[in-house]
Amino acid sequence: MKRAAKKRATPAVKKRAPGLPRLVARALELGARRRGFKKLRDGVDLLRLVGSEDSGPSVALLRYAPGARVPAHRHSGFEVIYVLDGAQSDERGTYSAGSLVVNREGDRHSVWSDQGCLVLIVWERPIEFL
Repeated sequence: MKRAAKKRATPAVKKRAPGLPRLVARALELGARRRGFKKLRDGVDLLRLVGSEDSGPSVALLRYAPGARVPAHRHSGFEVIYVLDGAQSDERGTYSAGSLVVNREGDRHSVWSDQGCLVLIVWERPIEFL
């Protein structure tokens, strides 16, 4: 007697932006490591992933300790921030994990994190402290 072949169930396809989950997972993995971060300000550490400290576009992880602040500064080019963990604030509001923040050339603000956070940041040109 022959057995009927079992049909395999087709898995559900999740719709999501290509590559975003891997990018976020990799950024979180890098952020969890202690190696490679350099002090930017008291309580704020930077891990540069792409780019130069002095000029041009860069991609980095910023890790804020609870209560850490970056003083008032001006953006000399665009900046995009994706909050990976915790929450980051500026004069316009508070941005929790999953938030995307865009700062345009000429924007001025200060940044802080009451609870601490980890952000992925992409910027066109370095900021100018006021």
